[in-house]
Amino acid sequence: MPGAVTHLLYLHGFRSSPQSTKARLTAAWLQRHRPDVHWWCPQLPPSPRDALQLVLDGAADWPVAPTGVIGSSLGGFYATAVAERLGCRAVLLNPAVDPARDLQAHIGETSAWHGDERFFFRAEFIAELRAIAPVTLTRLERYFALIAKGDEVLSWAEMSARYRGATIKLLEGGDHALSDFDAHLPEAMAFLGLTGG
Repeated sequence: MPGAVTHLLYLHGFRSSPQSTKARLTAAWLQRHRPDVHWWCPQLPPSPRDALQLVLDGAADWPVAPTGVIGSSLGGFYATAVAERLGCRAVLLNPAVDPARDLQAHIGETSAWHGDERFFFRAEFIAELRAIAPVTLTRLERYFALIAKGDEVLSWAEMSARYRGATIKLLEGGDHALSDFDAHLPEAMAFLGLTGG
């Protein structure tokens, strides 16, 4: 595994934002332990195609080997797509495996978890998700998946099967939001070569 990441991207989940608890905990950890790491946590647009393009454009001049990406839920799906395109390491937090299937029920107007923003999740976004999905995963050693058996939204068995061969930390309980994420954050950062001290 290469050395410590110098550039770290965080991708939030569906209806979430850079204000999510996990994003803020990650930013605080970096500020405390590794303020030298270049950190970017963009607000992702509802369109999967636009979201991926925003990320790829924003990281276009980043060095590949020391780049890492963390993604939660739908952001984990995006993080996988980014890792496959860039060849970088990825930490996945209860990653969505088949969002084209799962988000069909959410077509229409919906609200963000943080603030009063409302947005439209359009029918054509389903095809965009299918177009983004990597057919197969390569170099599984670059993935670390934190998966909670208590996830009330996604199937832990499906997530585990998708990332079989990667480093998987399977939590006996937990929830989709990974409410105890702070307890697992040091291990996730260590996978990216980052340690506190």
